[in-house]
Amino acid sequence: MAAPLSLPATTGAVICGAGVAGLAAAWHLAVRQGLRDLVIVDERPPFSLTSDKSTECYRNWWPDRPMIELTNRTIALFDELAAASGDAFALNRNGYLYLTATSGGAAALERGARTTAAAGAGELRIHPGAPDDPAWSEPRWNRPEPGPGGADLFLDPEEIRRRFPWVAADVRAALHARGCGWLSAQQLGMLFLEQARHAGARLVEGRLVDVEVERGRVAAVRVARGGAIERIATPLFVNAAGPFVAQVARRLGVELPIRHELHLKVFFDDELGLLPRRAPLAIWNDPVTVAWTEEERAGLAEDPATAPLLAEIPAGVHFRPEGGDDSHSAILLWNYHVEPIPEPVFPFAIDPLHLPVVLRGVARIAPAFAAYLERGRRPYVDGGYYSKTPENRPLIGPLSPEIEGAWILGALSGFGIMAAPAAGGLLAAQIAGEPLPDWARAFLPSRYSDPAYVAGLAALESGQL
Repeated sequence: MAAPLSLPATTGAVICGAGVAGLAAAWHLAVRQGLRDLVIVDERPPFSLTSDKSTECYRNWWPDRPMIELTNRTIALFDELAAASGDAFALNRNGYLYLTATSGGAAALERGARTTAAAGAGELRIHPGAPDDPAWSEPRWNRPEPGPGGADLFLDPEEIRRRFPWVAADVRAALHARGCGWLSAQQLGMLFLEQARHAGARLVEGRLVDVEVERGRVAAVRVARGGAIERIATPLFVNAAGPFVAQVARRLGVELPIRHELHLKVFFDDELGLLPRRAPLAIWNDPVTVAWTEEERAGLAEDPATAPLLAEIPAGVHFRPEGGDDSHSAILLWNYHVEPIPEPVFPFAIDPLHLPVVLRGVARIAPAFAAYLERGRRPYVDGGYYSKTPENRPLIGPLSPEIEGAWILGALSGFGIMAAPAAGGLLAAQIAGEPLPDWARAFLPSRYSDPAYVAGLAALESGQL
């Protein structure tokens, strides 16, 4: 086997990480900003650690204006790239469907929807079941068409069952957020990489071991490759190392307020065709008490580690179809155990009870799915880490005011696919010295230097926006 090509002695920029964050930053710097001399360093193949382990979904439905603005920019870029590439990454706009079976949940869903709409996510159309209800258009399945935007809130159970006959009969309210959908994350990443390479960027396999700083400026990086350590002189370093972003920052003496959570997803072959192929991403907003058999309950009760599964489990079970009309694939998720993990570990252990819990959770949304509980299915389970800041906003900007030329694009939590394309643009604009929109300041790492901002974090509820 031929030895790997040596690294360049100097380059205009080095990006650590070939996940969605690193490739988006490379694309913006090389393609949009014209930086032809750029190296992306990763010890793994592109998109192989966490970026391909997500639901591959996107939304602009957030209770937070900065996140709405950021994801709106990403969605506009998705539309632009899909049109230019002949939809090379299978973009659709099928929507998210939030569901609740309680009157309190319905009221909370409406309050939250009004807050999100007022923050700029689009018009909220409420359907109480009256003759003059707003019109509702069904998404054109698996097509990258903009659609109506905003969201439709259905408050009439009979109307919900007419529109979504596969959901549980006791659903009281359903919110169909329309500026949402999914795509092929791998194909999006390859599009970024191919176009960045065409513009002069270079991807090299190697492990970052050091970032040299001289007189307060980035001077070089050192990369381990093939048993040797090579040095690349560069004035610009971007930390886009995904779940290792905090570890890389420590090499520059910077501590980041980041915690990690392990999130799993189930790839399921719906051989009976029980989940609707044309469903939006369906999300159950209520806690769930799993319907275990008496024998299962007795077994779970014997172990203190599994006994909590007999009680109410937090909300969040969701699923979506994967593939076209002829496919039987689905992605199932319910990350009910998200205790903070100090540092990400690969490979990680997968709880053997995760699949039985998720199957029962999905059956709470779509009762027909309960047919699989006795069929002994062995689907594929995989996952990755959400790396999160306290308020769950990403870090986009200068890594430290004390180190010129060091930048970060990280803490993208579970929203990397929907945030990184626009976040890469914000980072590239800052590197080029362009002004920021006012909302983008919410993502600067320097926000944690503001005592008032830090004090306000104590009032935040934990969890994802």
